[in-house]
Amino acid sequence: MLTAIPVATRPDFGISAVACHADHTRWSAPEVRSDYRVVLVRRGRFRRRAAGVPVDLDATVAYVGAPGEEESFAHPAGGDHCTAIGVTPQLWRSLAGDGSERAAQTLYVDPRLELAHRRLITTARSGDVDYALTEDLLALLATAIGRTVAGPTPLGSTSAERDRSLVAAAREAIADGHPATDTLFSLAELLGVSPYRLSRAFPRELGVSVTRYRHRVRIGRALDRLEAGENSLSTLAADLGYADQAHLTRTMRQYLGHTPTRLRQLLTPAP
Repeated sequence: MLTAIPVATRPDFGISAVACHADHTRWSAPEVRSDYRVVLVRRGRFRRRAAGVPVDLDATVAYVGAPGEEESFAHPAGGDHCTAIGVTPQLWRSLAGDGSERAAQTLYVDPRLELAHRRLITTARSGDVDYALTEDLLALLATAIGRTVAGPTPLGSTSAERDRSLVAAAREAIADGHPATDTLFSLAELLGVSPYRLSRAFPRELGVSVTRYRHRVRIGRALDRLEAGENSLSTLAADLGYADQAHLTRTMRQYLGHTPTRLRQLLTPAP
């Protein structure tokens, strides 16, 4: 029996926790997907066959699937639990390049990639899908593509001057509260660059991620509102673009060490 529970879903990508409780040596019926996929094993092991080549997969070896590829699976060792990441061809090409070709169907999951996998799942629980999770996802995909795609990719092509201009434009959009800043993908589209390039430009230029920078701006606005006596934390969270009041509270505690209620007390003049 196969179950897939969505972890995060957006138009450009989907992440699911997949559990298979099958126990059989025979290959499943062939299936074809329309997206690119990176599948990382959390527990257990199984086999995959694509282009007539069988491979054994476990926590140390992940696989990369391509659109239109016919694949079958077998579970001779029992069940397994995986994280399945599906992305649109458009997003894949923005990272790998238009003419890129896979040189390998599998990739070795070293300790750093294992940590990136675990961080992705942890970040998904934070509720910040459109920035924090997106940045973690892009970094993981860049690693997978760098290890499985032949030839040069757009991942490393940049310059300090271009980064400076890009970050300046992004900062202006965030400061102005442009609607496109609601997600990293829409902000990148507004600026005419790939989400990965925008994500990498901020650490190189400012020393912080675009996620942390956006939090910095929103926290400043939250402090302004709290100092002015804002009473409704749910309204404050909605106005600032947080998923809910709990998300706002977690963020404020993470960055400032206090809840919004305590911060309001600290910013209220003593009688």
